[in-house]
Amino acid sequence: MIKRYKRPDMKNALSILTAAKSDMEYTLTMRINEASASTIVRNVYECFRMLGDALLISKGEESIDHYMPIKVLTMLHIKTSRPVRVIENLRGLRHNINYYGYKPRVEEADEVISIAKVLFLPLYRKIKKDVSEGISNKIY
Repeated sequence: MIKRYKRPDMKNALSILTAAKSDMEYTLTMRINEASASTIVRNVYECFRMLGDALLISKGEESIDHYMPIKVLTMLHIKTSRPVRVIENLRGLRHNINYYGYKPRVEEADEVISIAKVLFLPLYRKIKKDVSEGISNKIY
């Protein structure tokens, strides 16, 4: 849980949010099969991580690892049919893919897509609202 403190950067945070949303929209159009499962898992995880990064950057914090961006997402209070903390499972799955050569099954990719469909937009909207209010209130 390593982070650095910087000046809050709302414009950068909004840019990261826009990129995360665009990447997630594309990822959700991908066909799920054995060949695409790893890419889908990585992309979905990365989009959630970007949401967390945007939130941290808007507060003037910068994470040096992947732990903190995911952790800040799990601390947000949103109502969904699934708990936000399931995102932490994506971090472990992505870690196994990247560092141990794990090949996720199609069923695992389906589950990751299911998580993304339930959690991504509510988190995105909450963070975008918070960041946009920060800009309008000139909290720099």
